[in-house]
Amino acid sequence: MRPCAAQSVAQNARPLIRARLAKSSRPAILHQSVALASTSLTPCPSYHFGGAASAIGSIRHRHSHASVSTQVHHGAPVDLAFDVVQPATPRTDGQSLVICHGLLGSKQNWRSLAKMFASKLGMPVYTLDLRNHGQSPHAEPHTYSAMAQDIAHFLSQQGLSSGVNLLGHSMGGKAVMALALNAEINKPLRSLISVDMTPAIGKMSPEFLAYTEAMIEIEKAKVKTKHEADKILEKTEPILATRQFLLTNIRTTHGSDQHLVFRNPLQLLSEAIPHIGDFPYKPPPPVSPSSPEWTGPTLFLKGEHSRYINKHNIPTAKAFFPNMSLQVLDAGHWVHAERPKETVDLVKEFVESVGE
Repeated sequence: MRPCAAQSVAQNARPLIRARLAKSSRPAILHQSVALASTSLTPCPSYHFGGAASAIGSIRHRHSHASVSTQVHHGAPVDLAFDVVQPATPRTDGQSLVICHGLLGSKQNWRSLAKMFASKLGMPVYTLDLRNHGQSPHAEPHTYSAMAQDIAHFLSQQGLSSGVNLLGHSMGGKAVMALALNAEINKPLRSLISVDMTPAIGKMSPEFLAYTEAMIEIEKAKVKTKHEADKILEKTEPILATRQFLLTNIRTTHGSDQHLVFRNPLQLLSEAIPHIGDFPYKPPPPVSPSSPEWTGPTLFLKGEHSRYINKHNIPTAKAFFPNMSLQVLDAGHWVHAERPKETVDLVKEFVESVGE
């Protein structure tokens, strides 16, 4: 990385470090792999994570918990599906890293990066399927408060009562921030990392509603091949990599009339999408005296070419999370997909700096 001078996020804020990389060093898209990219509030091409193979040898154990359900649950927290990567040489302080994906993503999008984190950090790395995604149950409401309760329920189930470094990207970023701001459930947190998302309220990108409508059309057509599904989706999304990413959510039905359907509850999500840009809390004083803040160590990781963290909403992030720092990488909204090594290095540096 080519460093530049530190800047201030706001008065009395921790340093803002712009970790720029020469544009000529941007990774080429080796192939249109979608298994290693995470979704966001804007569509983006997928990238192959290079260098993950070096971490594979250090992984002892990988456990998958699947709680597949097509029944819609109401009210109570749901049991989230997850994977966990254990390091070859675990640290002794009981720390863990828990990762939450973005809209229409899943835990599988973080599989290779989780191995890299486990190897570098020496701690178990959990990747979750949030409600209405992947192998986790379908549940109403699809709100950040509900997602935060699900994550807290997961931490309790796994006995993660302390030392949790919680990371979320995009929608997952808002979910983990909502957990951190809820004093009734944030006790396990050691640190917080939000990848290219702030707690500010903003409008949802309209293409995601179009995606869910196209996905509903695919289900109604009862297509039998991904090629047929792709042809329908192509009318809405011209970029092949984005279509391939959306089609990672597809599965084949059982029984005699086999056809393709999506793992996501599409009607439920289409109704929730207009509210994905919301946030359950108002900023702390002077805006709202009753609003919360979390004073624990917080890292915001911004893509330099993304607009989701910007000069207008950084003060909002600072109000909620006064002990925040901001790092900027030469990337778009999918920071971790475009810059996997640099993302791992910055998160490692941040996590290891906590408590110093």
